[in-house]
Amino acid sequence: MEFSTGFGWTRLPLLAAAFILGSVLTVSAQIIPPTAAAPDDEAETAATKAPDVNDPDVLKGIDVDKLDWSQLAVDAGTGIDPMAAKKRAQAAAKDGLDWSSNPNANGSSAVKVKQSVFSFWDTRIGADMTVTREPRTMSELLAQKATNGGSLPQSSGSAWATATAPGAGSIWDKTAVEARVDPGTEQSKIGASLIKSVPLSGDTSLTLQNGYSVNQQGTTAVPGIGGHITRNYETDQTAKVTLTDTGTSITAGQTLSTTDDKWLRKFGAEQKLFDNVTVSGSVGETSQGALNKSLTAGFKKSW
Repeated sequence: MEFSTGFGWTRLPLLAAAFILGSVLTVSAQIIPPTAAAPDDEAETAATKAPDVNDPDVLKGIDVDKLDWSQLAVDAGTGIDPMAAKKRAQAAAKDGLDWSSNPNANGSSAVKVKQSVFSFWDTRIGADMTVTREPRTMSELLAQKATNGGSLPQSSGSAWATATAPGAGSIWDKTAVEARVDPGTEQSKIGASLIKSVPLSGDTSLTLQNGYSVNQQGTTAVPGIGGHITRNYETDQTAKVTLTDTGTSITAGQTLSTTDDKWLRKFGAEQKLFDNVTVSGSVGETSQGALNKSLTAGFKKSW
C-alpha cells in the first residue's frame, strides 16, 4: 500500500517528532512528579549507568560489514515480519551477485555465479565452473584417482552473458541473445532467438521460436603444426503449445547445422503432475540415424 501527501517525504520525520513530543508532554502533565532522590541514590544510579573501559565489548569478533542489515528494512505496512524481511532480502539479492555450489560425485564442486548488469533488457553475466579440491593426504589422492578412473579431476569453467531485448512490432515479441566462452576447451558460442507468442484460446497458447547460432572450436598449436579454428553454423525452429488448465506443453521442432546434410526433427512433451513436480520426455533424430530418447522428472521449490 502506498501513501501520498502534499507535505512530501522530507517533512514526515518533523511531523512525527512533533506528534511524539506533544504526546510526551501531555502524559507528563498527568503524572505526579516524583520526590527528589537522595544524593547517595543519585550517585549509585549514575555509577550504575556510566560506561566503564573494563566493560566487555559486545561487538568483539563480529565483522560489521558482513552483517545482513536488510533484515532491519521493515516498514509500517509489513511490521516486524521475518518472512517479509527475508523476501525483501531475496529480492535485493536478485539484482546482486548470486552464488551457488553443489558437490559432484567425483569430489569436485559445481559452482555457478551470476549477476544482473542491466535490468531494462534483463542482461546478466555469469560463469559455470567445476572446482576441484587438492588432496591433502595420500589416502585422499588414491580415493580421487579411484573415483575418476585413475586420473585426478581438473578444474574448468566457462563464462556466459544473456540478454532479452524487445522484438520488432507484430513480427516477433522478443529477442534473446546468448554468448558463452570456454577457455579450457577453446570453445565459444554466440546465438540469438526470435520468439513470438500467439494466444489460441483462453487457456491455450502457441509459442514460435527461430534460433541461430555460431559455434567456434579452436585447436592448440603444437611445434611444427599451427592451430586452426573451425566454425559450425546452426539454426533451429520450434513450436510449443501450452495448455494452462492441465499444465501440459507439447513441443515440436527441427534443427539444421553445417555438419549435417538434413534437418533433424525432434518432439517432446512436459506434464505438471502437482505443485513443483514435472515430468518430461523427448524423442529426436541424430545424424547417425538413431533416435535419441529421454525421460526426466524434476522438482523445484523456492522459499
